[in-house]
Amino acid sequence: MQYQTEILIPIFGMLTGIIIPVAVFIWQYKDAKGKRETVLEISKNLDNPSKVEELLNIFEERKKEPIDYRRNGVITIFVGVGLYFLGYYALGSILKGVGALVGLIGIGTMIAGYLYPNTGKELTDAVEKYEKE
Repeated sequence: MQYQTEILIPIFGMLTGIIIPVAVFIWQYKDAKGKRETVLEISKNLDNPSKVEELLNIFEERKKEPIDYRRNGVITIFVGVGLYFLGYYALGSILKGVGALVGLIGIGTMIAGYLYPNTGKELTDAVEKYEKE
């Protein structure tokens, strides 16, 4: 009985690495399929092509704003701090090093957020402020 358990654990571990990505792919496909069918049904009843284009823009999920590096940097810093303290209190020096690395990556990301303008709104506000002066 002990021998069977020793074989099953690695097999289930390897299968997990395959099952999870396949399950996510199937889930995303089915989710997008419902949206495609909905757009198709609605577009059959619309006469104006501009309304079809507007409908497609509604269902588009991509964000049109650039990445906010400052926000991502702060999140990454705190993940690094959490990993560091987990290593400090429980798991040892390797996790402390990983936490410090992640925290430093977060600091670099946050600095990049201050060096490069983030959103169109910030650029517009800066231009309007300059034009008023």
